[in-house]
Amino acid sequence: MPDHEPTAAQAFLAESALELHASGRPGKLETRISKPLTTARDLSLAYSPGVAVPCLRIHEDPSLAYTYTTRGNMVAVISNGTAVLGLGNIGALASKPVMEGKVALFKRFADVDGIDLEVSTEDVDEFVNCVRLLGPSFGGINLEDIKAPECFIIESRLRELMDIPVFHDDQHGTAIVTAAALINACHLTGRDLATTTLVVNGAGAAGIACIDLLLTLGMKRENIIACDTKGVIHRGRTDLNQWKSAHAVETKLRTLTEAMQGVDVFLGLSVKGALTQDMVRSMAPRPIILALANPDPEITPEEARAASPDAIVATGRSDYPNQVNNVLGFPYIFRGALDVRASTINEAMKAAAAEALAVLAREDVPDEVHRAAARQLRFGPEYIIPNAFDPRLITRVPLAVARAAVASGVARREITETRRYQRELAARLDTAVNILDLITEGVRGQPKRMVFAEGENETMVRAAAQYHKEGFGTPILIGNETRVRAAFERLELELHDGIEIRNARLSAMDDHNNNVRYTDFLYARLQRRGYLLRDVQRMVNQDRNIFAACAVALGDADGMVTGLTRAPSQALEAIRLAIDPKPGSVPFGLSMVVTPHATLLVADTLINTEPSAEQLAAIAIATANRMRALGQSPRVALCSHASFGQPQTEGSARIAEAVRLLESRGVNFEFEGELSPEVALDESLRKRYPFCRLTGNANVLVMPSLDAAQIATQMVARLGEARVIGPVLTGLDHPVQVVPMDSKVSDLVVFACLAATTME
Repeated sequence: MPDHEPTAAQAFLAESALELHASGRPGKLETRISKPLTTARDLSLAYSPGVAVPCLRIHEDPSLAYTYTTRGNMVAVISNGTAVLGLGNIGALASKPVMEGKVALFKRFADVDGIDLEVSTEDVDEFVNCVRLLGPSFGGINLEDIKAPECFIIESRLRELMDIPVFHDDQHGTAIVTAAALINACHLTGRDLATTTLVVNGAGAAGIACIDLLLTLGMKRENIIACDTKGVIHRGRTDLNQWKSAHAVETKLRTLTEAMQGVDVFLGLSVKGALTQDMVRSMAPRPIILALANPDPEITPEEARAASPDAIVATGRSDYPNQVNNVLGFPYIFRGALDVRASTINEAMKAAAAEALAVLAREDVPDEVHRAAARQLRFGPEYIIPNAFDPRLITRVPLAVARAAVASGVARREITETRRYQRELAARLDTAVNILDLITEGVRGQPKRMVFAEGENETMVRAAAQYHKEGFGTPILIGNETRVRAAFERLELELHDGIEIRNARLSAMDDHNNNVRYTDFLYARLQRRGYLLRDVQRMVNQDRNIFAACAVALGDADGMVTGLTRAPSQALEAIRLAIDPKPGSVPFGLSMVVTPHATLLVADTLINTEPSAEQLAAIAIATANRMRALGQSPRVALCSHASFGQPQTEGSARIAEAVRLLESRGVNFEFEGELSPEVALDESLRKRYPFCRLTGNANVLVMPSLDAAQIATQMVARLGEARVIGPVLTGLDHPVQVVPMDSKVSDLVVFACLAATTME
């Protein structure tokens, strides 16, 4: 504990930290159900009697636990609290906030589920036995904050006893990120690891792990000198334990000061002030200084560069460049290990993680990372390891770890398609995951027949296959059967019996005589608009959107998805020939803007250029209903360039009239207008208008024009501030979604589920 009065800043930080941990649900964790439990059938499948089936399968084949339970994505974060951060031995219970935080980081950065376990014993045998017996519950064990030398013994014994990864992050996580920093620092200074000299000050768990990994990466044992509080660890010492003695060298050097003479690299895992400016001056030109003492480094970057201006410096602090942060390692290492069901995390996997981190730091940095760091980042002396918020980490490090696990023979499954695996990894951190879960899980409970109109398009084929695989229903692909089957073969996708193919030109030959039915239906709609029968026959035969829309209109399918090969306006024009608006409704597009903290619905982002007051009111009602369907109470803002008509324009007049229409209809949701978006989304600004009816920030924004809606949503999407889903077509008499032409497979599946959820 500190032996001095805290500063005002420290006191404020302490109070804020306590407030965060106590607010809302105490702590930082909660569990979430991953399967629907809304009906009696759901309960019978998830629990008794259905749960007996996977139990018996696992009893017959234990590997099926990875298929039928959470084991394959579950890590236990376990500590006895004997070496917690910079706090020392504070005990198991007091360590719980740190362990909860570690679980939260696993989830936030790599979508690894976890549970914290605080074991109240300092007895090695008791601790080992406790963890060993819990092994069947987890896919991996993250040991945390256990003092040396017990941590070495515990990890070693558990690795021998268990067939899942056991990883002491204080040792190996630090080693991996440190190694990545050193690889790149050597790259910048023209050094070869094989000839680089190193002094390690601090021969505890992390220091010894760093030495071991650097040896794996190519450093030479004779070029490494380790020091502890008593000086250089040399072979003449008789006070060394087995772990320190393994790194003792034959040397006449006895002190840290002596060891620093002419050395290339200093690695500190010790205490504040251990490295002096005189020591830095005695190092080789362009020295590399990794001062990782927590919370204060062995020497500050300012002090180091004052002594040697060309020094490359890294610390463990976030307020300096080059933060060696374990969060760059452990979430992604476990992600890769879990994904291939590795039996351990070996040196090859650690080395692969370090190399992947180093390579990533040398690449161009995405704009969102610049923003997260609040500075421009470019590979160089002040950027030698990636920023913790680099979104590419999730696709790079787990892949490298998984590949190394396979190559070294400790994996029980392989990554067969690298690109698909990387897509799956990226999808794990999608900011829209919760709202998408809500949409997709609802569809699984009520599967639908969904037409994928551009059935020969490979993206559409893959989306249809994914729709079927996820249990959302039956996909119907419109296209030439030979070409569709060929696409499945090229993509190495299985064409299941539950995936249908329909060819508009051949449908007249099937039992339902669809071509004739669709032609008769469409001709009855269009004959008074100047269309001849042969025109309609040609459209049904040749236009897949028209054929698909007829199928939906006549009940042969529940909904349709299209848009990859035509502009939205062209696709809509064809669809509207067969499908009308809902009675009393206005067709429009809404976009879901999803941030980590809020979900907004924005309309109209697709159809109505300058909606009238009546249309604005109808759009507000329909969008409010959609927000309520997503489980949130709608608060609607009818947006304008300024709040409450100052200055008055034609657009703000339409909005004011729309507000009066909503008032007259007595709608059952909060609404207000005219509001500028900044007022709608900022409570402090709304206080200027005490008459404002919104009780919280708006979650539905009805825009005055198509231009305004599209500009706003596209700008947000391109700036990377949020995930934008849409436009979602709303207001037609049958479920139809027209996707953006650049949509990915995952986008198409989401749009199909959105179509499925619009069923009455």
